[in-house]
Amino acid sequence: MLETMRSAWKIKELRQRIIFVLLMLVVYRLGAHIPVPGVDPTLIADMFQGDNLFGLFNVFAGGALEQFTVFAMGIMPYINASIIMQLLTVVIPKLEQLAKEGPEGQKVMQQYVRFGTIGLAFIQATGMTVGIFRGAVVDPNWFTYLTIIITLTAGTAFLMWLGELINERGIGNGISIIIFAGIVSQFGPGLTELVTFLQIGEINIFTVIATILIILALIVGIIALEEGQRRIPVQYAKRVVGRKMYGGQSTHIPMKVNQSGVIPVIFASALLMFPATVAQFIDTPFFRGVAAAFAPGAWLHTILYVLLILFFAYFYTAIQFDPMKISNDMKKNGGFIPGLRPGRPTAEFLARVSTRLTLAGAIALAFIATVPVILQIVFNINVIFGGVGMIIVVGVVLETMKQIESQMMMRNYQGFMK
Repeated sequence: MLETMRSAWKIKELRQRIIFVLLMLVVYRLGAHIPVPGVDPTLIADMFQGDNLFGLFNVFAGGALEQFTVFAMGIMPYINASIIMQLLTVVIPKLEQLAKEGPEGQKVMQQYVRFGTIGLAFIQATGMTVGIFRGAVVDPNWFTYLTIIITLTAGTAFLMWLGELINERGIGNGISIIIFAGIVSQFGPGLTELVTFLQIGEINIFTVIATILIILALIVGIIALEEGQRRIPVQYAKRVVGRKMYGGQSTHIPMKVNQSGVIPVIFASALLMFPATVAQFIDTPFFRGVAAAFAPGAWLHTILYVLLILFFAYFYTAIQFDPMKISNDMKKNGGFIPGLRPGRPTAEFLARVSTRLTLAGAIALAFIATVPVILQIVFNINVIFGGVGMIIVVGVVLETMKQIESQMMMRNYQGFMK
């Protein structure tokens, strides 16, 4: 990775793109410290104690939600709008047709996602201002509420624009890089807390070394999971069009082991943190008991966590991967899998392979997400990134490095072709 970055830095255009991304991240971190007018963040600090939804969203927002800055909602409304659009594409024929129309259709769908992001951001900002964090508003009146709502919505819109700007002028996926920066920004405070515990004798040096080794092993496992794939061989028959012969080549369909990414872990975490969040607002013995049963480390929490990750992995893969469509596309282009007939037999084979890969990927994902919780219980160490953050950080680094390598390869080939 270091060698790739060193080589990329020598190429002027890539160097400019990398510098642009770094400057945009500086802008993002500066905005994450600009407070929203009319709100006292010290009055909402108690809501971020323990494991609840606020803590999860605060991680993605890079600590901006706890400080209630202009980027308090982060980029989550955009992610939610994108997921909703993917789900609607499956059930609404018009959206499905747009998805098949190539770049022009993608532009229209992207515009829908932008409008959806603004709508969701406005609704979320209203709920936070008038409902959840109402007690933190210094001068509660309609003008103050409106100012806070517009500020929070504008902050999310600015982050969405920043992410698209990174896509256009920088390198890597802008939205992913913003989430990455938010999670990594928590590394400093977490490391300081770890050193403090070490100095006062709460933990010993051997525990820290063991934790670091386990985290390094998890990173290796995440890389193997993200890069793991099964290649299905595909053969294209020869055909004559006019005076030219097409086809005859062999290729493959790369099927990833973890096709759903980090989505199952995020959804499972959000659902299991919901009881603890409700218990903060409804302080009764029943809800306190429910929150304790669903607390990280409890046997019920662990079992449900694994089962929910398995469920969402299959659910999201079923939405993303359509074996019948792939089979029909192969059939139209004269392609076939050796030993299988085109059409339904090929689709059934692809569905069977996808099911097995999803099971293996979901089990690995559940293991990686559960280990940080076990570390916290056994060694009493709060892993800085957590399972969700660790998978996102490693995935974004891998994706960005692949794009840098592809950009370098394009430029090398350009000189060769000349």
